[in-house]
Amino acid sequence: MSVSLSVSGRGRCICRRLFAGLAAFAWLAVAAGAATAQTFQTAADFAILMDARTRGILFAKAPDAPMVPASLVKIMTAAVVFEEIKAGRLSLEDTFIVSENAWRRGGAPSGGSTMFAIVNSRVSVADLLRGLIVQSGNDAAIALAEGIAGTEENFARLMNERARAIGLRNSTFRNATGYADPEQRTTARDLAQLSLYLVENFPDLYAIFGEREFTWNKIRQQNRNPLLAMDIGADGLKTGNLAESGYGLVGSAVRDGQRLVVVLNGLPNARERANEGRKLIDWGFNNFETRELFRSGEVIDEAQVYGGAKGRVPLLAREAVRVLVPRGTSDRLDVKVVYRGPLRAPVAAGMEVGHLRVTRDDVDALVVPLYTGEAVESGSLSQRAFDALFELSTGAIRDALSKLL
Repeated sequence: MSVSLSVSGRGRCICRRLFAGLAAFAWLAVAAGAATAQTFQTAADFAILMDARTRGILFAKAPDAPMVPASLVKIMTAAVVFEEIKAGRLSLEDTFIVSENAWRRGGAPSGGSTMFAIVNSRVSVADLLRGLIVQSGNDAAIALAEGIAGTEENFARLMNERARAIGLRNSTFRNATGYADPEQRTTARDLAQLSLYLVENFPDLYAIFGEREFTWNKIRQQNRNPLLAMDIGADGLKTGNLAESGYGLVGSAVRDGQRLVVVLNGLPNARERANEGRKLIDWGFNNFETRELFRSGEVIDEAQVYGGAKGRVPLLAREAVRVLVPRGTSDRLDVKVVYRGPLRAPVAAGMEVGHLRVTRDDVDALVVPLYTGEAVESGSLSQRAFDALFELSTGAIRDALSKLL
């Protein structure tokens, strides 16, 4: 395994950014003859395969490109309901009325996926959740949205607020069902992160995604997730399809304590969606192993400090840094420390000031936050004056380099 570590200080550290670029170039030249990692090809327009523990990316295809989510939106709908239950504002025993709007737009008259709830009936939150998740019922989605927020439009605002809080930076939700809307978009990466958020924060409620069937109004329906029937360790999540989106899938599987999440979208039919999902999960479990880059507590690098009693402060991760690499290959890893600096004293211990980025074959395999390993107090007057003079002089050099480059 070939590893290159370079440092990039953004903002005022143009010289260090230039060094990082040169280091990366040198790494590419040295590693050009290394064996390339096994690659995976998919017909999906959008795809990502993410490891739960490290958040490492094993495979990606347009992971941050906006896409039409279709019924994959219902994962976000479930997330809002789960949050309401966890906060104590809602219980599984509470009941909501299935309005005429929910019945007409999402029930039997709609011709789409439905739990076949009866108009003006009262249905428990527990049953609506199963109608939403197992049966992909649009009537269940609308009934939950109206019951929690009054209208689906108000509920969509809650979806977007929760998405921002979770850290989904490239998603915009406009309804609870996934019906086509020109402004409703998400990304493969956001859906993978959302799925892991549910797995880790709502394990009991997440289990609904793994239920194989649900019967309501004397109509039994199988879970639409094809991975659940494949004996590959799958325990969730959902499928979706619209003419605008193609066939999509978000799935999660566990083997030997390792969880992978797969997101696919833009496939031509349900069969190819199922086959591609299985192949990508099998490929991830069978072809990768964990390598430790830095031990827990090990100093990864140092950041420059301006006006401090010390000129540098160590940077550490909160735990050991591990990355998944293809088995039996001389995998090429580009490892960079990125921070905005120099840091201005005083600097507290434990501050998040940057991140460690690990790239494998142009894919961001891992991004880990970095924290200051100790405090740095403000320096003496003479030290601060010297740093100010140094910054002033190097600033002129940076400006000249910027114009030249």
